[in-house]
Formats: sequence, structure tokens, C-alpha cells
Amino acid sequence: MGSDGDRRRPQWRNEPATKGLTVRHRTTGYVGQIVRFSPTQVVIRDKAGREHQLPLAPGAFSVGGRNVTLVRPKPQPRSTEPAFSASGSIMPERREARVAAASRIMVEGLHDAELVEKIWGDDLRQEGVVVEPLHGADDLAAVVSAFAPTPERRLGILLDHLIADTKESKIARRAIEVAGPDAVLITGHDFIDIWAAVKPSVVGIEGWPDVPMGIDWKEGVRSSLGFEGPTGALWKVILSRVKSFRDLDPSLVGAVEQLIDFVAPPPTDEVG
Repeated sequence: MGSDGDRRRPQWRNEPATKGLTVRHRTTGYVGQIVRFSPTQVVIRDKAGREHQLPLAPGAFSVGGRNVTLVRPKPQPRSTEPAFSASGSIMPERREARVAAASRIMVEGLHDAELVEKIWGDDLRQEGVVVEPLHGADDLAAVVSAFAPTPERRLGILLDHLIADTKESKIARRAIEVAGPDAVLITGHDFIDIWAAVKPSVVGIEGWPDVPMGIDWKEGVRSSLGFEGPTGALWKVILSRVKSFRDLDPSLVGAVEQLIDFVAPPPTDEVG
């Protein structure tokens, strides 16, 4: 039979130390959310953002007013549902990036590159394709000539305002003549700037403002929206609202995906 001391020894419920669980350390009075757990200690972060390393002991913490013993949480079962990237592609279980391929995608400016990276970055890393900003397309033929694309080293180019009989369409035609359609593919969207390919509802407006001719479009948008910061800061706000391909006009989505298909290296697996 056990002694009276054994019978009086307190019994505490085991509580899995799940990340994000709010606990109170009974000795110090520290309250915070669990951020890390090890067999000997737990780290909690309080409301002020300070982290506290606290030793584990039976009944050393309380949760919801009940004294508990923190224990290692059970591993979460792996989901059988496929994971999707922002572009809507199914993500492979192993997401190791390929070594950069010789082929490239070029876009007009930094904002274009940032948007493509945000939505298609996972796909591009899987294919080993690098995106580079042109910082303007007026000398596109010279850029293509310098890159010297071939059917084995392809070049894809995304242009704004790619409409028949515009300056951009003529620039594209001259650029393709440099290396031929087997080595260069140029796609684009109808909008004057990549910003406008973001659906207005995503930004919280009914439509993109009409900017008079002769005024820089981005500056005109910034002024029309009453944004007090610099244009670059407004773009950061717009970009932060974009979460997936569904937030973009389908014409841009189709244009980028055509380019990725065009420059992606062929599969290396052989059936033997």
C-alpha cells in the first residue's frame, strides 16, 4: 500500500505544448504564447514581444486556470490533400529548386518582376527559370541580340500594352525577327501598366482611374487615389493585396504561363 504522502501528491493533467497555446508560468507569473518546445524547456512570447525561456517541471504551468504539465505535442498527420502554389499549380512534396537554366524570362520593369515572382515564383524555381527586368523595352531588339537566344536557350518576354499596331507591337515584331519564333516568344496584356492587371476589387476600388494623356500613369493613379506616399510605396500596398492568380486579369495569367511553358527545360527523366 502507498503512503499518505503518495496519496496526497498532486496530479496534473498533461497538456500538449502546441505552438501558439497561451500559458502562464506559475513561478514567475509570465504569460505568453508558446513559440518553441524542447524536452527541458519551453519558450513563450508575451504581449510585448519578449521571449522567456522557462524550465519544464510537473505542474509548472497553467492553461485556462488549470495547472498542467506541458508535454511534447503529437506530430500532426500529413494532409493527403495536394498543396497549391499561388499560381494554382500543384506543389510537389519535395520543392528543391533546379539549377538555373540557360533560358530566361524578361519583363519590362521591377514591378512586373515582383508580381511574377509573387505568383509564379514556386513554378519558376521548380523549372530553374530566372526572371529579369528590362527597365524599358525601347531597345528590345538589341537586348535580344545580346542574349543570342537559340531553340535550346530560349527567351520569353512579357510586355505591357501589347495591342496590334501599337509601339509595343512593332517593338515585339522587330525583336522576334532577330532570333526567330523558335528562340523568342513575346506575350503581353492590354493594360498600359502591370498595375492595372491587378483586379480593381483586390485594391478596394471600383476601377482603375482614367489618367489623361501626357501624365505618367502611375503618378496619375497615385494622385487620383489620394495616396500621400511615394509611388513605390503605393505599389507595395497593391502587391500586398495580391494573393493568387485569381487576383489578376486572366490575360496576364495566360501570358505568363505561356512564357513559362515556352522557356521551361524539357523533362530529364527517360523511360528505359
